[in-house]
Amino acid sequence: MKDSNFRSPSVLYPAYPDLRFFHHVMPRLIARTLLALTLSLPAFGQNPAPAPAATGNAFSLEDAIGLALKKNFDLQVQAYAVENAKDAIAIQEAAFDPTINAALRRNVSQSASTTSRLDGTATTGPRSDNTSATFGVTLPRLTATNGTVSLNANLTRGVTNSLNSLINPSFGNGISANLTQPLLNGAGHQAATAARDRSKLGLTIATITYKSRVLTVISDTENAYLNLVAARETLRIRQLTFDYNQKLFEENQARRSTGVATDLDVLSAEVGVANARRGIVQAEQSVADAEDRLLNLINLPNFDAKVGPVAFNEYKDGAPNFAASYKRAREYYPDTLSTEESIKQLQIDLETAKRNQLPTLDLTAGLGYSARTTNEGYRQAISNLPNDHGNNWNLGLAYSTPWGRHADKARYRTAQSSLSSRKVQLEQLEQTLLVNVRSAVRAVETNLQAVEIAAKATELAQRQYDQQKARFDAGLSTSRLVLLAQDDLENNRFQELSARLALRRAAAELGRLEGSSLQRFRVQLPQ
Repeated sequence: MKDSNFRSPSVLYPAYPDLRFFHHVMPRLIARTLLALTLSLPAFGQNPAPAPAATGNAFSLEDAIGLALKKNFDLQVQAYAVENAKDAIAIQEAAFDPTINAALRRNVSQSASTTSRLDGTATTGPRSDNTSATFGVTLPRLTATNGTVSLNANLTRGVTNSLNSLINPSFGNGISANLTQPLLNGAGHQAATAARDRSKLGLTIATITYKSRVLTVISDTENAYLNLVAARETLRIRQLTFDYNQKLFEENQARRSTGVATDLDVLSAEVGVANARRGIVQAEQSVADAEDRLLNLINLPNFDAKVGPVAFNEYKDGAPNFAASYKRAREYYPDTLSTEESIKQLQIDLETAKRNQLPTLDLTAGLGYSARTTNEGYRQAISNLPNDHGNNWNLGLAYSTPWGRHADKARYRTAQSSLSSRKVQLEQLEQTLLVNVRSAVRAVETNLQAVEIAAKATELAQRQYDQQKARFDAGLSTSRLVLLAQDDLENNRFQELSARLALRRAAAELGRLEGSSLQRFRVQLPQ
């Protein structure tokens, strides 16, 4: 409900529009002037220091992303994670490598005196001088069965002063093979290769995570670059506004000297200059901050370096298709891919936990041959082994199981819960991906139209300003109307800039979700 005592300016001053302006606008102009004067700004009528312009060669978005991918800290850290994952595979594969062992020993024993006729010595104590050389190969894990096999050979030489010895010196030779094979817990190919397969999946996850970091760095760098473009464009618009206001202020001063303009016209123009200068100062700060953020992403050591001229890339992709975008995102989105690989790891853990519930039952077997002892040297001992030898063998079973197997059962339940939890997480990621892709597609579509509309609005505002300025130059308009037209033009320029920035941000986000940023910027990931 309107106040009955309220009277509009047109009612109070029907024939004096300047009085309407004085009555309602003048207090606000005075307040704005006082605020502007509190800022450390140049005196009215003086040109401000020109905004620092970027010099040097043009700095393209591709240049920024190229530097970021080479020097970004996050990528350097993740690259080490990939190398560690490769080494983890090498460590697990080493479990299947044969182990070679060799030993050479000599043992001499000399007693001080003879204490028994059985020693076979008369005046001096028993003496023995034994030398042995052993060589062996052990396969710590068989791929097919998860068993362990070892093969050992030995040569011996023994010398004694005992008369009871039938062969002195004596040379011997022997060979033996031993097998330990799990039959229940830990048996089979899957048990043998579980750790290795899990490490291979770990490398895949590390590689996918590296890809994710690359996409994030591309997206962050692209946004930082776009923010710098927008900040510099904002500074340019602020400078244009200042130039317009400065020109209007100078014209009003000249008009006042001839009696055409009033002090109020000059004051309003002065406030416009002050506000425009304040906008320039704030825009310069935004440009400096945007440059620092970009330099930080591309990891340049010198933050005092000036980034060359930057510009928006022309958007040529048109409106995206949701079905195609979601298909690409589902195939290449790192978060879902790495979660799928981690599910495979948890399935291996579940199978391992299931087998570990079984009792431990190991088969042990051994077979050995020993050559006939000779005193004719090592060569003869070796020659005796194939044709003249003794033998030994052993065969056994070893069984053990914890009472109730409570810990193993708990580990199996934990493995089941972990697997189920990760599957739910995958479903959540897929749903979130669907929503994010839909949102990104809509954002691109909406901002395509917004850019077109904003460009037309800017063109209209420019024409309206030019028309109002021409009327002012002809003495048919006031400086207030020119300032209003200038404000409208500036607002429309900012709205067009905002729409262009939003379009490219939406396209960058869609490229990150799809993984298409890699192709767009020709990024080759290390294999």
